[in-house]
Amino acid sequence: MKFKRYICIPLLLFCGQLFSQEKTLHAFKITTQAPKIDGNLDDAAWANVPVLKDFVQNFPTYGLPVSRRTEVKIVYDNSAIYVGAYLYDDPKLIRKQITPRDGEQQTDVDYFSIFFDTYHDHQNGFQFLVTTANVQSDARLGPNLAGDFNSFGDKSWDAVWESKVSMKSDGWTVEMRIPYISLRFAKKDVQDWGLQLLRFIRRNNESSFWNPVNPQVTGFVNQFGNFKGLENIEPPLRLSFSPYVSTGFRRSPVGTGFLNEWLRNGGMDVKYGVNESFTLDATLIPDFGQVVSDNVVNNLTPYEIKFQENRPFFTEGTELFNKSGLFYSRRVGAIPTGYAAIIDSADADPNIEIIKNPTSTQLYNAIKFSGRTQKKLGIGLFNAVTAPMHAIIRDKTTGKQTTIETEPLANYNILVLDQAFQGRSYLTFTNTDVMRSGNGRDANVTALDLALYDNKNKYGVNGTVRYSKIWGMNPYDGFNTTLRAGKVSGNWQYNVTGNVESDKYDPNDLGILSAPNEVSCSGNITYRQFMPTNNFITYSYSLNAKVQNMYKPNAYNKVDINGSAFWVFNNFWDVTLFADITPGWDHDYFELRTDGRYLSYPTNYVFTISGSTDSRKKCFVRYGAGYARSPKFDNTYTSLSLGMRYRFSNQFSLDLQTDSHYEGNQLGYAFVRETNNDPIVGFRDNRDFTAVLSGIYNFTSRLNITLRARHYWNKVIYSSFHDVNASGYLLPRAFISGKNENVNVFNLDAFLTWDFRLGSSLVLGYKNWLGDNEIVNLSGKNTYFRNLDDVFDLHHGNELTVRFIYFLDYNQLRKKR
Repeated sequence: MKFKRYICIPLLLFCGQLFSQEKTLHAFKITTQAPKIDGNLDDAAWANVPVLKDFVQNFPTYGLPVSRRTEVKIVYDNSAIYVGAYLYDDPKLIRKQITPRDGEQQTDVDYFSIFFDTYHDHQNGFQFLVTTANVQSDARLGPNLAGDFNSFGDKSWDAVWESKVSMKSDGWTVEMRIPYISLRFAKKDVQDWGLQLLRFIRRNNESSFWNPVNPQVTGFVNQFGNFKGLENIEPPLRLSFSPYVSTGFRRSPVGTGFLNEWLRNGGMDVKYGVNESFTLDATLIPDFGQVVSDNVVNNLTPYEIKFQENRPFFTEGTELFNKSGLFYSRRVGAIPTGYAAIIDSADADPNIEIIKNPTSTQLYNAIKFSGRTQKKLGIGLFNAVTAPMHAIIRDKTTGKQTTIETEPLANYNILVLDQAFQGRSYLTFTNTDVMRSGNGRDANVTALDLALYDNKNKYGVNGTVRYSKIWGMNPYDGFNTTLRAGKVSGNWQYNVTGNVESDKYDPNDLGILSAPNEVSCSGNITYRQFMPTNNFITYSYSLNAKVQNMYKPNAYNKVDINGSAFWVFNNFWDVTLFADITPGWDHDYFELRTDGRYLSYPTNYVFTISGSTDSRKKCFVRYGAGYARSPKFDNTYTSLSLGMRYRFSNQFSLDLQTDSHYEGNQLGYAFVRETNNDPIVGFRDNRDFTAVLSGIYNFTSRLNITLRARHYWNKVIYSSFHDVNASGYLLPRAFISGKNENVNVFNLDAFLTWDFRLGSSLVLGYKNWLGDNEIVNLSGKNTYFRNLDDVFDLHHGNELTVRFIYFLDYNQLRKKR
């Protein structure tokens, strides 16, 4: 057996060298009637069309041929690209779970996907995917968007295109019509694109590509085949409208009462193809009410919590604006900066009643203009204007109402110029700008990002330069620069990185940075095994080290060393081990929230384990555990997470995720100061527990109901308080009463979504949440389940909304006329 295996491995490597040659398809243009998208490949348009076959496995065993016969045909006309695929298989073995759009990963379903690199720059592209249940997924591809395990790009991008599948006695077929309104490409008489095809067979987790994708080579789009000779494409005008109307009722807890609001809104999204290469997206008076609630926590750290973006306009097609990492879209339309002050004033004075206090900033309009020229220059322009927001409070004694501005009128802008070079190299210029009315703070950030790779895509150098400028009452500026060099392909990969951030570097008006003021040098070395062995499908080991100083003052911060190991077993279970040590003293300059002051933490070490079972099974389990210890302060941290998803049928599944953390004798800022403004710290026991229950029932591939309920509990109990001397060490002081915390956050989100035609939908939404100032006061033992029980007795907000969106294609309207 060993002899056979030793012969097999060189043979596979030799095959891999042969497969590395790019395949080519010569485009076939139809002049007769286009195929009818019905899932059957019997149209005359498919006759005498070249067949694409000989797919090659990428996973689990790179280099082997696809295990099931696969044949694909592609034709085009002046309106669209048409794809017909025959995926041979035993019908009894084909997996057919119905999933939500873009939700095929780790579910029990087979699928087929096509990818286009329309500018043939080997970096950017489009993906269109269809499952056996005729559920669509689509994504934008880019250098900074690649994921793992068949996740290749930004799936928040949703295009309008057609697909249909059909089950056969010897497999299944899929037909796709991808109109040019959903693509962008250069204006040329003869087009050459990059092309890739993917077939995924769920029962053995087999991913196979038409043009081989070598896992030892970094990058994905650079491993496409060629789609040559698309001639004289004359696409119709790319213009579409998506008007919407929404209405609903919201009942929000305010103080001891409720604030009732009738919700009504209307607006429109417009998409206009300026030409084949550039598209203008605009949203007018958008309504973002029907989005999943944020995972709010009791944040005791000095760092801002970054929340996920759930608003469609800010997730779709923003990959160019996010390339430099300077666009945190939640800044646009965020909670008004004066919102909390209004709440605090009402809490401090019982004579004040809040009549109105908006929880989000209204967006007047926003536009995105983006595309790429024939010379592979990407151009992106983003603009958004938000309205001034006002709160209204009333004096209960006099009845007088006062209007207070909580957020000024603001204008947000981004300019991106992204030049793609040969291979995966590029140079990107980014400028972000925020202007606020009156005496509001204005901000500007300018950045250059450079990536250079050798011809074999084996070594790479990445560099960045950023400069920020703030105007206002106290103007200041800062900079950040990084340089990384290393080996990026092969089993062994390594890099060295240097980073300098000045103390005043601040991209946070439109971006997000937890903390500036850093001078660091780090290194990484990784070994990855891509070919299966006797026990593992794949595995990797990684070692990292980082030395970090402050920029100002020029002082030592910390040293961090960590290592990790990752294995995927032959039964598709996976395990990750992680270990970290911070030797010596860690001088934390951020915890005290005081310039020039630091808190000293002694040696600390961390161990974690995480993993999951085979996601093909009905019962899929995720797990994790952690242990950390800092002996000098008798500080111990433990964590435990357990999640389970159960698939009751191809239509219905439930998921429960629980996460528990406990840190005994945690040392941190106590959110109180001495009379001379010196910070006070405290030792505390910090415990939190989060439970998230989510489920989905798919009536059809275009009609589903989703539910997500989350309860977060955090208990903080202080045992002692201390002052901090100039060297960061602790000094004793008297105990402070009343600093313990018991925090609960609860959210329930439910949505019924019906995509009744291409691009059009009707959404019924319900949201329930616990009021901001609702506190659970318990006598006796304070446990998670007692908190959960009491949460339902408190004031909750409720919201019921209906939203109707209708997609209108200008060309279809013109034909009807």
